[in-house]
Amino acid sequence: MSHEMTEGAREFRAARDLLLEHREDQETAHREFTWPRPERFNWALDHFDHVAATRPDRTALWLVEEDGTEAHHTYRQLSERSNQVANWLIGQGVHPGDRIMLMLGNQVELWEILLAAVKLGAVITPTATNLSEADLVDRLDRGEVAHVVCSPEQTERFEHLRGHWTRICVGYMDGWLSYPDSEHSGLEFTQPRPTGPDDPLLLYFTSGTTARPKLVTHTQSSYPVGHLSTMYWLGVRPGDVHLNVSAPGWAKHAYSSVFAPWNAEATVLVVNQERFDPATLLDAAVRCGAHTMCAPPTVWRMLVQADLAAWKVPLREVVAAGEPLNPQIVDYVREAWGLTVRDGFGQTETTLLVGNGPGQEVARGSMGRPMPGYDVVLVDPETARPSDTGEICVDMSDGPVGVMRGYADAPDTTRDVTRLGLYRTGDIATRDSRGSITYIGRSDDVFKASDYRISPFELESVLVEHEYVAEAAVVPSPDPLRLSVAKAYVTLAEGVAPDALTARAIMEYARSRLSPHKRVRRLEFADLPKTASGKIRRVRLRRAETERGTVADGVRNPREYWEEDLPGLKD
Repeated sequence: MSHEMTEGAREFRAARDLLLEHREDQETAHREFTWPRPERFNWALDHFDHVAATRPDRTALWLVEEDGTEAHHTYRQLSERSNQVANWLIGQGVHPGDRIMLMLGNQVELWEILLAAVKLGAVITPTATNLSEADLVDRLDRGEVAHVVCSPEQTERFEHLRGHWTRICVGYMDGWLSYPDSEHSGLEFTQPRPTGPDDPLLLYFTSGTTARPKLVTHTQSSYPVGHLSTMYWLGVRPGDVHLNVSAPGWAKHAYSSVFAPWNAEATVLVVNQERFDPATLLDAAVRCGAHTMCAPPTVWRMLVQADLAAWKVPLREVVAAGEPLNPQIVDYVREAWGLTVRDGFGQTETTLLVGNGPGQEVARGSMGRPMPGYDVVLVDPETARPSDTGEICVDMSDGPVGVMRGYADAPDTTRDVTRLGLYRTGDIATRDSRGSITYIGRSDDVFKASDYRISPFELESVLVEHEYVAEAAVVPSPDPLRLSVAKAYVTLAEGVAPDALTARAIMEYARSRLSPHKRVRRLEFADLPKTASGKIRRVRLRRAETERGTVADGVRNPREYWEEDLPGLKD
């Protein structure tokens, strides 16, 4: 294995090292960082394999299973195995540019195949294992999938699905190619043809909270190189153990279980659980010596139900991403561990765009400032002019590397979200005088009540503070006087009765902490509809309310309460 670094790798490494040097000075890092743009650079061959050559025994992947077994996979082992897998895939008819549906859990084969795909120039379509049959059919069809890789347990889901795709099983199954045969392939790999920085690498289906999933194309540079911004935000350093809580198939997994920690030459730690248990995760964080940790706010909300102070965690940095972070979680963790959970904002279409970097003062409720490599502007959605409150947009004039190439099957949508030299995220935020950006909501979710603009997230953040509330989603409900009022759909904590007394307690709590024009005036107890990635589908709740009309006759849904039903709450 060669120790010689390619010119592209040197350019990549120099940009990375600048971020590591200024890891607690976000202003300087943002000012001095420029995206590396090597003409020839294959991240797996030129970066990952170089780390494998220079630090062969460093653990790249650490898998902890529910039964207590653990597996360590070094950089050298994964480098050699991905060479074998790339050679074997070519032998099975996989060509550069072919699309591979990768439908695996957190198992070593997922990382082996991803590295192999980077090396040979194939395109991975990450696919969650919990998708419905309709979702699978949609992905196979619109994704133009040529090859499917899954576990033996998942093979039956494809038995009745049509398509001319190669069937590869990570195990042994009749009628499927056996992935273990790749262990007999050669350890040396030569590319069929060189990969270019703009060649496609990943084809993601978005989680589709407001419409059917879009096909996001990322390239050989946009995610591997683009996640330098994510590496900076995580605060992960060479040799660190980085714990990420994420299911494969979604962008957050690539963010924080692949590219960002491996850009830093760190160890990816995965704690597999069928059903999430805070104690198991925290025990592993302590035992494995985790330095940095990333988890979505949903997980943080479950973690703070435990006595966090009982775990003497070795963590240095803790972050949250995937949905907005509620300030009370930050308060609880800081009190228990003396650490500040730092929020960050990115999308499937991008790498980490905005975040509270390591060592920065965190404004309460703010998701931070633009990451190195990104110029972020807020634009009035109607006038397209810069505004202190507006749509989060990325200035594309310098061609930031970490933005998608486009939507694979929707060029009109791609043009729409990149008009006027901006990439428009569809998310609304406000920026204060110090440059800190605070999330308001999806442009589709923000609504007006009595002519006031209402941010569902702001109201939901208050609701979930109440001990009775596990989750909440706020949408507009038609009203003959105010046009619409704020209605909360609430999933209750275990053991809480969905009755009028509970509704009163929650609504009283919210009204004591919200301005009168932001008042939650209706509440319904329900299980919240979600996408396969776990994001709340407010669009379905909004549609249900719209279909009720103005409800002038005062009809209530089962387990629904209005403030006028509860004496003393009405104005």
